[in-house]
Amino acid sequence: MSRSATQRAATTGRISSRSTSTSSRTSSQQAVSSALGSGLGSTADSLPGGSSGPSSVGSVSGRGSSGGGGGDFMLVLQDAAKPGSVVKKGTPVAEFDRQYMLTRLDDYKAGVAQSEAAFKKLLAEIDVNKKAHEQTIAVAQAEYDKALIDMKTLPVRSAMDAERLRLALEEAQAQLKQLKDEVKFVDSGQKAERRMAELQVDQAKVELKRAEQNAERMVMKAPIDGMVVMQNMFRGADFDQIKVGDQLYPGMMFMQIVDPSSMVINATVSQVDVDKLRIGQKATARFDAFPGLELPARVHAIGSVAKSARYRPDWVKELPVVLKLEKMDPRVIPDLSVSCDVVLSSADAEANVPREAVFTEDFGGGKEPVKYVWVQRPGGQGWEKRQVELVLVSNTHAAVARGIKPDEVVALEPPPDVGAAKTSS
Repeated sequence: MSRSATQRAATTGRISSRSTSTSSRTSSQQAVSSALGSGLGSTADSLPGGSSGPSSVGSVSGRGSSGGGGGDFMLVLQDAAKPGSVVKKGTPVAEFDRQYMLTRLDDYKAGVAQSEAAFKKLLAEIDVNKKAHEQTIAVAQAEYDKALIDMKTLPVRSAMDAERLRLALEEAQAQLKQLKDEVKFVDSGQKAERRMAELQVDQAKVELKRAEQNAERMVMKAPIDGMVVMQNMFRGADFDQIKVGDQLYPGMMFMQIVDPSSMVINATVSQVDVDKLRIGQKATARFDAFPGLELPARVHAIGSVAKSARYRPDWVKELPVVLKLEKMDPRVIPDLSVSCDVVLSSADAEANVPREAVFTEDFGGGKEPVKYVWVQRPGGQGWEKRQVELVLVSNTHAAVARGIKPDEVVALEPPPDVGAAKTSS
């Protein structure tokens, strides 16, 4: 009986000890994950063993939480394609310093191997415990059978021996029943322990995959064929182009891949004029770097949220507008300054004149006012008053359908010899 009790206690002790160790390991992983937060590298230190795991795991955690000297999540630009270079889709164009990320990746690989080895060891121990429990039941069954045989000798036993044999039989019977009743609980415990170990292996693999993805994110590839355009940033008091060695913050746009065959213009328009714009309207783009270059464009998108204009009072609002060039020129490169004239409406006209050159004469009596301009006579010999018909009028110019020719000169204010001027229609 003492032998059976010792084996049962040893078996139960092994299962209880492993369950306690597993629970401790899980709580350690949760604590590390919550400390580092979510996002890039949120895998943190959740290798099997947590903060109490191997020394290599602890050293990785120390680098990640340190404030200086380089860490897992410092976005230091280590390599980048040259600005203006043409790259193909899928070509690496930028790489951040990922030394510690790769070191952490090796630790996770080792952690997965360790978890898988521990799982195999657990399966072997579960099998040993199961066999030991079956052996304990067999021993108890043998002792119960022996007690039954001893009971047949009661007629030749003394009263004290007979009572001792009856008690031994009852004890052997109770012990056998208890061990058989424990079978389902032992099986359930072993299944739960195996499932917990499987989940730990799966978790280690998930963390490894996440670490691999984090390491891959540190190398950026071109999404399309195009030209590399680096953005600008403040470096101390200077506003300069981003270079290798600069430290960037998460989410910061530092590079663009532009398709030279299909470019757009990011512009702004005053809030008082945006209601006149419509998607698809024609426009003409003029480049400050090339005074004679004009390219056709169309309104591609109109913003819906106004923002304060740069270098203007806060109450002056502008809305973003995107125009797409319909024709390209080899001289056009990204980040050039451009001005655009959007065609709001069009009509056939003989000439365009400044709006301040058009004057109005009201005759009263219900008659419509007459529009006229002062036109210079040939040779500069005075001015003549000429009635005109306007078809389109903007804030700055007026389109004249009849009454003036394109090469004629008009006055922006009434000339001094108005009394001697001759009116013609």
